[in-house]
Amino acid sequence: MKAFMDKDFMLNTETAKHMFHDYAESLPIIDYHCHISPKEIYEDRRYNNIAEVWLGGKNPDGSYFGDHYKWRVMRSNGVPEDKITGDAPAYEKFVEFAKALEMAVGNPMYVWSNLELHKYFGIEEPLTVENAKAIWDKTTDMLQNDPDLTVRGIIRKSNVAFIGTTDDPIDTLEWHEKLAEIKDLGFQVCPSFRPDKAINIQKEGFADYIKKLAEVAGMAAPKTTQDVIDALYNRIDFFKAHGCKASDHGIDYVMYRPATMAECDAAFAKAMSGEQVTVEEAEKYQTAILSALAKKYHKEGIVMEIHYSCTRDNNKKMFKIEGPDTGFDMIKKTVSGDNMAAFFSSLNETDELPKTIVFSLDDGDYRQIVTTLGCFQSPEVPGKMQFGAAWWFQDTKNGNLKQFNDLAELGLLGNMAGMLTDSRSFLSYTRHDYFRRLFCNYVGDLVENGEYPNIDSSLKKLAEGVSYYNAKRYFGID
Repeated sequence: MKAFMDKDFMLNTETAKHMFHDYAESLPIIDYHCHISPKEIYEDRRYNNIAEVWLGGKNPDGSYFGDHYKWRVMRSNGVPEDKITGDAPAYEKFVEFAKALEMAVGNPMYVWSNLELHKYFGIEEPLTVENAKAIWDKTTDMLQNDPDLTVRGIIRKSNVAFIGTTDDPIDTLEWHEKLAEIKDLGFQVCPSFRPDKAINIQKEGFADYIKKLAEVAGMAAPKTTQDVIDALYNRIDFFKAHGCKASDHGIDYVMYRPATMAECDAAFAKAMSGEQVTVEEAEKYQTAILSALAKKYHKEGIVMEIHYSCTRDNNKKMFKIEGPDTGFDMIKKTVSGDNMAAFFSSLNETDELPKTIVFSLDDGDYRQIVTTLGCFQSPEVPGKMQFGAAWWFQDTKNGNLKQFNDLAELGLLGNMAGMLTDSRSFLSYTRHDYFRRLFCNYVGDLVENGEYPNIDSSLKKLAEGVSYYNAKRYFGID
């Protein structure tokens, strides 16, 4: 029997151990997409206890911070909501999480949580209800007193070189400006452009948001689709001046319904007057906006990230109480492949297709995505069109392995831009360790089975590239 989570866990061959320990393990981390707060990095926040880090709480505006992955685990164990996102004492929440975690056999949350305890607190024994008090006391003392366990200390301890936050076009980016002034910070923090609210013409609050966007861009109230595009271009220029490397689009599905600007303007006018637009009208406007944005990204050298196949806020009762991003989302089945191909082809016709990373929450989309992207590769950079790392509900052992396998069989796995946390927790950088182990083990199995040669220079390129250097090259990180 193997020991639990020793230095070689998930590394089942000598080749895998060699690739991970000698090439991948010590490389810096490029976390090019996440949801952590630049304000907390600037202020170098210190947490009072591990429940704050793991389970979070309420922000002053009533929204929540914390890890909704963990909240789902707790709900599945029947934990009352007041001990998850409510006002119960922090220690009680932690104990309830410990109880739920013991039931999470096979869930990556079990490995991630214990990896975090090991890496940041030196705790070797797995968390259980029986040792919860001792672990609580040790982690509390360290979080309150260890100089390396402030937010910046955690980032440095994790060997993070680059962080791409997720930011709304109307954001002032004041915290990014303040961070850029710190000469000895030791890592880069850059904003990523997330214009979903300007695209979601069919959703509540669209008209109010568009007015705010125009105001921030120094423009008159928008009357046309082109006005919205102009405002977004203004903000992209602002983001680019602050180091922006990527945009991010969280869409329900990939749409492509080209239309005249007059048709788009008619849909826009309806939405701005408070009328409900049809699906077809929404898709016309959305296609125009996404196409215009993609062309701007290409011009500015900004990567376009597309995340889709997610249905959000399914529990309407809890959504009314807690709002979005609180753990009530699910995998969505969509028909996006043909639309995605047509969208890319239209941009490629005018040589305005940006570097693009595509993520789907439905693993049934994987092979279609890889073959679609393969139609639009170019000499601009190896792997210009990227199949993104297994995302959200797919960020599991089998989800990552399926992503590796489908990309390997139908594309070039060795050019993959690697892992991202997509997280709101500063301790979640251990997910890069988890990913690197899985990748090295996947390649190691092929080598030991005689399906890939045991050429050390090739194995080094694969391990180092997918762990770090491919992303560094792809995003143009200094």
